[in-house]
Amino acid sequence: MNEPAFTIGIEEEYHLVDRATRDLKSEPPEDLLAECRRRLEGVSPEFLKSQIEVATPVRDSLADARADLARLRRTVAEVAGGHGLAPIAASTHPFAQWGEQKTSDAERYTLLARDLQAVGRRLVICGMHVHVGIEDAELRIDLMNQIVYFLPHLLALSTSSPFWRGEDTGLKSFRLSVFNGLPRTGMPEVFESHGEYQRLVGRLTEAGLIPDATMLWWDVRPSARFPTLEMRITDVCTHLDDAISIAALYRCLLRMLWRLRKANQRWRLYARMLISENRWRAQRYGIEEGLVDFGKGRIVPYAELLEEMIDLVREDALHFGCLAEVEAARGILARGTSADRQRRTYRQALVSGAEPGAALGRVVDQLVAETVEAL
Repeated sequence: MNEPAFTIGIEEEYHLVDRATRDLKSEPPEDLLAECRRRLEGVSPEFLKSQIEVATPVRDSLADARADLARLRRTVAEVAGGHGLAPIAASTHPFAQWGEQKTSDAERYTLLARDLQAVGRRLVICGMHVHVGIEDAELRIDLMNQIVYFLPHLLALSTSSPFWRGEDTGLKSFRLSVFNGLPRTGMPEVFESHGEYQRLVGRLTEAGLIPDATMLWWDVRPSARFPTLEMRITDVCTHLDDAISIAALYRCLLRMLWRLRKANQRWRLYARMLISENRWRAQRYGIEEGLVDFGKGRIVPYAELLEEMIDLVREDALHFGCLAEVEAARGILARGTSADRQRRTYRQALVSGAEPGAALGRVVDQLVAETVEAL
């Protein structure tokens, strides 16, 4: 069995905030995006004008992907800074109001806004997508069926959306609660073959329900544009190296599953309802309360699960030369995810006497600084 390329590409979405008010800039200057595009490849508008998306080139090396992402973040921050703005890599803004945001002018987004109505207008959220190159279509489907088991584990490491419209939601990834309001989200179905997947897409498109497979917004999906398996469940990470660690884990997990298939084995498929329970636990608790190990039939502390994952993919991390990046996930546990750090900053500000609004402003300042740290 020929080994897939397992190339990697990373997409991130950022909010654009006004440095003075710390609120989202609902209508940034038009030349901001144009200047970013002059200086960079892989920059594009997002659904809302207060967002911007970046994408790395296709890379064989994770180190190259990190350098690309660092350059993208740094340049967007430089250009935005010239307009009194700053990008924040967080999946929700701490206090922005969704009713004040404006949809981008691109035809696709205009049509989406018309179709989704209030559900779409609430999409003041950003995410991170990781593409891994798998040329064989049948293999993409087989690995998609299996990788869903690990998606809640990756989500837990990425959480960066605890606040919504000025309130602490009590969740680590409120972004998913917002995103779940859309159709065709969540875990994908189990498919017996690529042909079965194509038939599903065909029925949806022939009925006029969607124009193409890009409107399937599952947590993981076969990309409609590239020969990749695209992981979409994660929040965008405020720390660049957290994003790289999660991307490395996803890539290595896919290769581990490929190795199992090569040895005529496979990861056990569990009911999607069970996987969704872990998805909820990751969304609610992040790395704090653990996830269910369905083989053992009990909740296991996340630190224990992470060590098991690292052991599972050690051979693959050595193959890709990214063991240090995989093991860096332990650092996320030590210092907390972005959601954990945001909540600590907010509470410390309240204890020091700040009003809630001012405390949320400190959270924005923290996000602005952390987005460009270690670049």
